[in-house]
Amino acid sequence: MGYTGKAILPAFGHMAPEQIDRTACRAYAAAREAAGISQGSIWTELGHLQSALNYGKKTRLYAGETVHVWRPPKPDPEKRILNAGEARRLIEHANAPHIRLALILLLGTGARVGAVLDLTWDRVDFERNCINLRIADSKTRKGRAIVPMNASVRAALYTAREAALSDSVIEYAGGPVACIRNGVSAAVRRARQGHVTIHELRHTAAVHMLGAGVPLEKVSQVLGHSNTAVTFRTYARYLPNQMDDAVAALDFMNLRRVPK
Repeated sequence: MGYTGKAILPAFGHMAPEQIDRTACRAYAAAREAAGISQGSIWTELGHLQSALNYGKKTRLYAGETVHVWRPPKPDPEKRILNAGEARRLIEHANAPHIRLALILLLGTGARVGAVLDLTWDRVDFERNCINLRIADSKTRKGRAIVPMNASVRAALYTAREAALSDSVIEYAGGPVACIRNGVSAAVRRARQGHVTIHELRHTAAVHMLGAGVPLEKVSQVLGHSNTAVTFRTYARYLPNQMDDAVAALDFMNLRRVPK
């Protein structure tokens, strides 16, 4: 609450937990919106209030019923999806070899950046042509997959393996790399790609697979999602053609375009 409390406490700090109801939360949201605060920020602020109340209940700082904080709907963030040319240009503008290899893996496997930076050579199987992105469950709560290598990923990994100085696939000066944010941002600037985050490379991979007609089940497997519902919920809006048969059933006029 150190930071968020600056907004939350003037509105709720004087209240007992049982006084924090839907009306109070709606009034807070309206006041913040009038002050020019985005709906996403309001959603986060009220979420921190909920966390504080949950902690108070858990540690018995207050008695009574658990308080449920009303929040406005979480806005759906816009995702930047690179086209094939932009993705290729981004890789080409990575000056450092470890950044170039990381970008090839991120775009070529749809993996999260943590999975790529954790990857070690013992989990790269050239004989079976696959990469095992999984590690012990105790080390990550995000799903990871075993994915095949496409031709570009295999070639990049084969070259990197010959020059490897450590067990880490993504290495710098003979050691593992903890963060590639600055290196990727520099490549984005050189490629003149505008604003692109590392996680949007994963979204780019997912959308390109779906656009190529890869079944949702396979895309879900590659991304390491726990089930296809997660994949569909995240990427359904990128699948307009999948609803062609649905709207075709509503073609009551049976009109046909006249050929030119």
